[in-house]
Amino acid sequence: MRIPTFISRPSQYLLAFGIISLVTGVLFTLRDALDTTLVALLYLLPLGLITAFWGLGPGITSALVTFLTFNYFFIRPYYNFAVHRPTDVVILVIFLIVAIVISQLVGRMQAGLAAATAREREATQLYELSTALAGLHDGKTIAQILAKQVQDVSQGEAVELNITTEQPFAFRLPESNQPTRPAEWVFPIQVARGVLGEIRLWRAGPALTSSEKRLLQTFASQGALALERARLAQAESRARILEESDRLKSAILSSVSHELRTPLSTIKAAASSLRSSDVSWDSAARPELIAAIDDEADHLNMLVGNLLDMSRIESGVLKPKREWNILAEIVGSVLARMKHLAGGHRIEVDVPESLPLVPVDYVQMEQVFTNLLSNSVKYAPEKSTIQVKACVDGESIHVVVRNQGPQVPQEHLERIFDKFFRLTAADRVTGTGLGLSICKGIIEAHDGRLWAENVPDGLAFNFTFPLIWEGVSPPKMPIDPEAE
Repeated sequence: MRIPTFISRPSQYLLAFGIISLVTGVLFTLRDALDTTLVALLYLLPLGLITAFWGLGPGITSALVTFLTFNYFFIRPYYNFAVHRPTDVVILVIFLIVAIVISQLVGRMQAGLAAATAREREATQLYELSTALAGLHDGKTIAQILAKQVQDVSQGEAVELNITTEQPFAFRLPESNQPTRPAEWVFPIQVARGVLGEIRLWRAGPALTSSEKRLLQTFASQGALALERARLAQAESRARILEESDRLKSAILSSVSHELRTPLSTIKAAASSLRSSDVSWDSAARPELIAAIDDEADHLNMLVGNLLDMSRIESGVLKPKREWNILAEIVGSVLARMKHLAGGHRIEVDVPESLPLVPVDYVQMEQVFTNLLSNSVKYAPEKSTIQVKACVDGESIHVVVRNQGPQVPQEHLERIFDKFFRLTAADRVTGTGLGLSICKGIIEAHDGRLWAENVPDGLAFNFTFPLIWEGVSPPKMPIDPEAE
């Protein structure tokens, strides 16, 4: 690194000549006490320093001047350039060669050091730009970072990035006081498929060096790659959304077409039988047909409700209307409504009425219990036991719905809450595969958590939700006067 870089080139030559004159004066006063060879060696020190500080040109010039002063002042006869002794000729020649070689070596070392420093600086700036652009998928953010890096490197008056993609935009630094003259430097932002834009740089000072041009063009290439990567990421995201939409649409159509056909067919057959003359009004089959219509209508209503609830959960509009409710009443209401669907299963309930009031949406929590119990009824063997238990766990309520159905493989315990995910073939167990997903969405909307676990004799669904709502603890249970 050259220390006095602020000194102009002519001044460097004059300072070099002054240093040689000063050293010559000092050595001249000690001429009688110093050997000629030692004087030659002492002259090499300022030559190396001059070359190290100001480069090869002043170093070679100083070597030639030193050769002449050494001959004039220190080689006998003094004060002329004649040389009488062969040994003095050898000393002068060797001195000149050594002085020039030292200047060359020091100059090349300085040039190499300067080139290495410049390459290191360029590599650091490129690394900083690459790190800043990594993972960005927004074109405006990329343009902002790129413009800032270009201005920091070029030290220009202003920088403008014009992006000419599908959604063109421009970014300027500084945002105000833009120069009115044309930009001195323009660097295209180009990829294989075409030009994405350009970088305009205003710099009225010294012209850009070749290394600065190369670095700024590399910046433009890095920006082009980042913009292209952002475009591809957006295209991939759109394709993934479309693919997911098609997959969900296919799954919904497949599930709905199968699940809706069965209740509709039953309702149609029962209604047709009642309208025909085959079944008289006082026939014993008439109540069975009416019950079939009622049950299948409820089933159909539940299927449609699940689809609507799932769409509301995914769109984020399913917001719980929380109130302080009694959990035992919610469970009792669900059991009363599902009595005809439970079949031969035995349902054991352990939900004490002494539990504190819970801050939940009554209707949504009913649906959670309905879906979990329906799932247990579908998969548990006939006449098996289904248990519903609730207790206080710290500042939360912990509910367990346990059945004696088949256990779920460990790797699928989380996936059973995904939409349309079913371990059993649709022709063996009815359903749309949305019930557990809806339960999870409702519980999470109540700031709770739902999970499944295998138990020794079957499968258990667990969910918890907090008892504290908006910083308020459950109020005291109302006192029944008749119970006193």
